[in-house]
Amino acid sequence: MPTLAPSIIASDAGRYAACADEALRAGAEWLHVDVMDGHFVPNITIGPDVVRALRPVADEHDAALDVHLMMEAPEQYVEAFADAGADVLTVHVEACPHLHRVAQDIRAAGCKVGVALNPATPLGHLDGILPFVDLVLVMSVNPGFSGQAFIPESTAKVQRVRRRLNALGSEAYVEVDGGVGPDTALELVQAGAEVLVAGSAVFGGANSTEHNLQALREALTLRV
Repeated sequence: MPTLAPSIIASDAGRYAACADEALRAGAEWLHVDVMDGHFVPNITIGPDVVRALRPVADEHDAALDVHLMMEAPEQYVEAFADAGADVLTVHVEACPHLHRVAQDIRAAGCKVGVALNPATPLGHLDGILPFVDLVLVMSVNPGFSGQAFIPESTAKVQRVRRRLNALGSEAYVEVDGGVGPDTALELVQAGAEVLVAGSAVFGGANSTEHNLQALREALTLRV
């Protein structure tokens, strides 16, 4: 089974810690934290203090804090988010002209290194960095807002990323974020995704978080 990483910004903003606890008690393994600056993407979300507040919740359940920096100049904030308790720090190739240096800074800060690609960004932008990463995040919507429709071409992109990592002998995770739910989860895992980020599919709708996570797991058990 892949790792399920609920996106906390899709939950009740007044209850982030409680919503995170509900998701982890229901079987999620990671918490995905989207940090948006209003420049790189057209939305503003949270900062290091929220990551710091979620750290004890993650520790209680032995879960990872997967922090996705959707921001310009993320290198300026690596130390702050690492100090706040991030386990994984993911930056966008589109935002980092000196990506190797940022990757080195993330690892020096004690975090795993993730790189993310927007839907329209060609895979060739990963060529020089793949040997140095622990995670590749394929965005299957244009980043900025929860609840968007899945871009179908993302499945083939996931498959190509996994093949490139395999060719290098890399054990880096392939993560997918955007439009992930019971209707898309299985095809993504079959394509090579190992971490699924789900926001509205976990925290949205009339059903409980536990029910929604169970629906995701049931969709994945159809794998043959």
